[in-house]
Amino acid sequence: MEIWQIWLAIALALVIIEIITVGFAALCLAIGAVGAAVASCFTDSLVWQITVFAVFTLISFIYVRPFMLKFLSRKKDSPKSGVEALIGRTAIVEEDIVPETNSGRVAIDGDRWKAVSEDGNNIMKGEKVVVLKVDSIILTVRKA
Repeated sequence: MEIWQIWLAIALALVIIEIITVGFAALCLAIGAVGAAVASCFTDSLVWQITVFAVFTLISFIYVRPFMLKFLSRKKDSPKSGVEALIGRTAIVEEDIVPETNSGRVAIDGDRWKAVSEDGNNIMKGEKVVVLKVDSIILTVRKA
C-alpha cells in the first residue's frame, strides 16, 4: 500500500468518525489527511506530508469548522414555543373586541387573552379570529 493510500484511508476513517460525532473536528482532520495524500504524490518526505497535514488541519479548524457549526446550528424550521406559537392560530372571541374602549378577549386552547383588532373594527363575541401579533399579554387579531 502506498503512502497516499494510507493518508486517504485515514481521511475516510475520520469522515466515518465525523458522521458519528458531528462536531466537525474529525472533518478538519480528514481535510488535513487529504492534503497530506496530495502532498505525498509530490514528495516522499514524511516531514513535508505531516507539515501539509498540520497546515490543512489548522486552516480547516480556523475557517471550515466555525462556518459549518454556524451553518448547521441555524434552525430553519424550529418549532415555536410560548407566545410565538400563538401567531397564526385561530381563536374564538369571548368578549366583544371594541377598539374605542380597548376591550376584548379571545380564547385559545382554553386560555383567555386580551385582544385588539388589527384594522380597528369591532369583532363580536363568537366570531373566529386569527392571531397576527403578540405584544406582552395582548394579541392583535383579525377576522378569520
